Amino acid sequence: MAKIDYLVPARYYLRLAEVLARDHVDIADLLIQPGTPLSALKAADATIRFSRVERLVQQLHLRSPRTDLGFEMGRLLTLSTHSIVGFGMLSSPTVLGALQFITRYFRLVMPTFRMRLRLDGGSTELLFEPVVGMSHMCLAFHLEAIAMAALRDMKDMTGDPSLPAKLYFSIPEPPHVKRYAELEHLQYRFGVQRQPGVRVSYAQDFERFPMHMADANSLKVAEERCNALVQHAARERRFSDWVAMTLREVGDGGPSLQEMARTLNLSMRTLNRYLQREGSSFREIAGRIQHELACERLAAGTLSVTEVAYSLGFSDIANFTRAFRQRAGCSPSTYRLRDRDRREPSP
Repeated sequence: MAKIDYLVPARYYLRLAEVLARDHVDIADLLIQPGTPLSALKAADATIRFSRVERLVQQLHLRSPRTDLGFEMGRLLTLSTHSIVGFGMLSSPTVLGALQFITRYFRLVMPTFRMRLRLDGGSTELLFEPVVGMSHMCLAFHLEAIAMAALRDMKDMTGDPSLPAKLYFSIPEPPHVKRYAELEHLQYRFGVQRQPGVRVSYAQDFERFPMHMADANSLKVAEERCNALVQHAARERRFSDWVAMTLREVGDGGPSLQEMARTLNLSMRTLNRYLQREGSSFREIAGRIQHELACERLAAGTLSVTEVAYSLGFSDIANFTRAFRQRAGCSPSTYRLRDRDRREPSP
């Protein structure tokens, strides 16, 4: 089965034009398809393939010296940027109602991620997780953008610029981490989410925060429009890509099939059935990713073979050596030596 290439809104990425102009990078040139007029890209509901977004992130990394472009993009996004979903949020009776609205229709905001809303007494938590596989660079870019956009949306909706918040990222600390330290009333931690994603937490009950533009008729119109769009949205999902990405991001012997199924609100049997339809299985994917990580860590040369084994969840070095030999045709030590010989220049 071919990988699903989702259509995502172009409007979010176009907001980087002003930031990138300082580095003499034209965002439109990177986004637009050959033969497509620029006016089509700037249309309100213009979309681009997510594979192009992947290439965009890679090109931005090469062409701009900045590492904080995802961070910057998120800070530039407003409720109105979310089009009909933003209109529905603004028309909701309370901030909690607005959060419930965007949670229901988040696939229209960013089809490659999902949003979950958790309420616990007087606290509110927003959790954003990828639902398709993507490179680590692309994942980090989007998690930062989503987190910054969520912080801005909450401050705009509550009218409280000093609203305290906490961010918990799965990705490692970025080179521009000082940008987060500059934000007031924000606590943040990187590398703490077990599965790929970002969690935004507030010690607030947002049911008591009214939306100043609340309108029942407008909300109904927005719901009808969003429902129509959802029916036309791509429903197919490439589960094997998501499983592989998650295992690679975690990289320490987990998560298990049970944990992954729970994240997707599926039973283990159902998830395995979906994987089988795609010509794969959890065991096969886990073994492949584990081997890829082993090769990368052996080649890096910073860990001993035993340390590599333990870092991948093996408790017995003999089991690690046996599993590695089955896939590579040689022992981990031999692989490391061969890789070193390949990379060393000939005399």
